[in-house]
Amino acid sequence: MSYEKDPRVDDYIDKLPDWQREVCHRVRDIAHAADPEVVETIKRTVQPYFVLDGNVCALLAAKDHVNVFLYDGGIVPDPDGIVTAGHQNKTGRTIAYYEGEPINAPALTRYLQRIIANNRAGGWRKIKAAQGL
Repeated sequence: MSYEKDPRVDDYIDKLPDWQREVCHRVRDIAHAADPEVVETIKRTVQPYFVLDGNVCALLAAKDHVNVFLYDGGIVPDPDGIVTAGHQNKTGRTIAYYEGEPINAPALTRYLQRIIANNRAGGWRKIKAAQGL
């Protein structure tokens, strides 16, 4: 897959241990595959973010896992059970990937596509307000 890479995202990923680099590259590819208009950038000084009409997701490598922050306003369904934390969070959720754990690419792609669709519809805040949530 071909997409425009931000060299600052490469710098972030390149400093990680091998297995975390693999996770980050895979999630990066999935984010871009979810919609070809996704753009990557750096926010909060060092964190890779993937954006399209608003935040879609972000990466944060921790000591023993990689967090993928999902900016969904807590409204995107998770029928595949890929979300690992933040189920009651009002602004976003998290998927933590540990060394050797598989990434359910089809489920993550669908999840990110739903966030993107919500962003294009005005964002989760507008959607929640329209739903009276």
